[in-house]
Amino acid sequence: MLNDGLAHTRHALHAVAEYVLAGPQHRASGTIKLRVAPGGFRTWAEPALAVVGTDLLHAGIAHPMAGRTAHELAAMVGLEAGAPTDVYRDGCGVPLDEPLEVEATAAHVIADAYARGEAALRLLAPDLEPVLWPEHFDVGIRLADINYGVSPGDSHLAEPYAYVGIDPIPPDDPYWNAPFGATRPVTTFLDAQSIREFFEEAQQRLNRDS
Repeated sequence: MLNDGLAHTRHALHAVAEYVLAGPQHRASGTIKLRVAPGGFRTWAEPALAVVGTDLLHAGIAHPMAGRTAHELAAMVGLEAGAPTDVYRDGCGVPLDEPLEVEATAAHVIADAYARGEAALRLLAPDLEPVLWPEHFDVGIRLADINYGVSPGDSHLAEPYAYVGIDPIPPDDPYWNAPFGATRPVTTFLDAQSIREFFEEAQQRLNRDS
C-alpha cells in the first residue's frame, strides 16, 4: 500500500537528509540548511550532495539508497554519517545502521509535495528563501512570527501537508486544527497557488482576530 511505502520512504529520506546531508554539511560548512531540488532535495553548502528520487547523487554518480544504511551511503561518498551535533533535540530517530526502505512512487509523492510547497512559499514571500530543515524534514519560512511550510508527513498527519504554525492558537476556532496551528493535506490543493491561498487565508484570519 502507498501509505505504508510513504511512511517507510519518509523515514528513510529523513535519515539521509539528517545523517548524510545535513550532518556532514554542518561539520564542513557550519549550516544545517537544506534546499528543495528537482526530484528531491540537496545540500545548501559543501559537500555537494543531492537526493533525487531513490538515489543519492554525488560528483555525477547516482547511488541507489534502497537497502543501504545511512552509514553505508555516507561512506560511499567519503563522508562520516551522523546528525548535526548540538543543534536540535528531535530528528528522524532512525538508527544509522538500519537498512533504508525507499520506494519510487512514495519518493515522487514527497518530492512533488516539496516542489509545490516551495513554489507556494516563494509566491507568498518572494524575498525569503525557503529552507528544508533536517530536524522535522519540512520546507518552510518564518514571516512576521508565523511559520509557513509543507511537511512530508509525521505523527500529526501521515501524508504530506501544508501548515501554518502559530503560538498561541486562537481559542474556539476549528480552523486551527493542529496543536501548532492549521494543516491541510497537500492532496486537497490543485497547485502551488492554492497552497499560497491557504497561507494567505490564515494571515487574514490572524489579522482579523488581532
